[in-house]
Amino acid sequence: MVVGRHKMEFSIFRLEIRGILFGIAVLCYIVYCIKKESFYLHFFLRKKVSQINKITKISLFNVDKIVYNMRTQAKFKEYIWLVNTINKARAISFADIQKKWLETDMSKGIELARSTFNRHKDAIEDIFGIYIECNRKNGYKYSIGNPEALESDSIQNWMLATLASNNIISECVSLQDRIVLETVPYEGESLKLILDAMKRNIKITILYKRYGNTNAKSYTIEPYCIKLHKQRWYVLGHFHYTEAETQEVKDYYALFSLDRIKSIESTDIKFEIAQDFNAQDYFKEYYGVLIGDGTTVERIRFRAYDYEQYRVKDLPLHATQKAIAKGDNYMDFEITMRPTVDFFGYLMSRGSQLRILSPEWLAEQIHDLHRDAMRMYEK
Repeated sequence: MVVGRHKMEFSIFRLEIRGILFGIAVLCYIVYCIKKESFYLHFFLRKKVSQINKITKISLFNVDKIVYNMRTQAKFKEYIWLVNTINKARAISFADIQKKWLETDMSKGIELARSTFNRHKDAIEDIFGIYIECNRKNGYKYSIGNPEALESDSIQNWMLATLASNNIISECVSLQDRIVLETVPYEGESLKLILDAMKRNIKITILYKRYGNTNAKSYTIEPYCIKLHKQRWYVLGHFHYTEAETQEVKDYYALFSLDRIKSIESTDIKFEIAQDFNAQDYFKEYYGVLIGDGTTVERIRFRAYDYEQYRVKDLPLHATQKAIAKGDNYMDFEITMRPTVDFFGYLMSRGSQLRILSPEWLAEQIHDLHRDAMRMYEK
């Protein structure tokens, strides 16, 4: 009886081992199919996943979701490639698009069908708001119908650049220990709620903890827009507050960093966004995200020395920046903006490589800040 029981246990053990090995083999096949984008992945998994679950007693994954994500990622790569190809060429025929397509690894040597091209064209317009038009008078050549959508400060350009970078990096998994990225707080849920409130024009209530404060404070705001600045998401909120002395109710705008929001809830309170409000125009006069401190617009002239002059030239401090003079080892620039505290911080960080020429009051303040910093190191 004991020997028989041991034989039975050994048989069960062998069966479990076979089941586990079978499961591992299936997973290896899945990885292979994902890389090859094989049609057989979908057919094989849907038929065998129930058997795998019974043998290994593990719920592996949602097959449809994996196949969908795989195909979606591949399509996005094709969308990005198509937009970049047409935009770079300015005007290009379908025959030339076909030639360039066959030169890519995405094609796998298979031509791009006209029907697929048309579906991609429609999807690009729906997802990115980029219209690809065909000019029959110019030899049936395709071009970007609304090139302004690809300007450097447009959301479409940002989305395409981000997705393109993601695609490039995702194809270099073997180099992951040689690719250094910044850590960015994940604010997906908060961002989703805020965008939903913006679409529905409803107020939200946030519990917000400012730097240096012990307790968080509740605000009910009208979410006007969102802004990405130095790897942080912000929401511009409009609300009303009552002055303590005069009891006068005033309009107020404030930027709230999403990583400082402790909780967020949607309300049923509708609001109407001001008709003259434009998000791009609102931030044009500011350097960063510090707003509403009463600083007035100034025409600022500064001098950058040595290598800093080339850095400032290639990476402008503000959209209004222009070069106004050139010396032996310096270059003078001019910008028109509000010199807020975060701009002061930038000027201080450049040390002796950057000098304010005008206005005089700003030059004096930067001088005093440098003097105070030096005193901290005096013995």
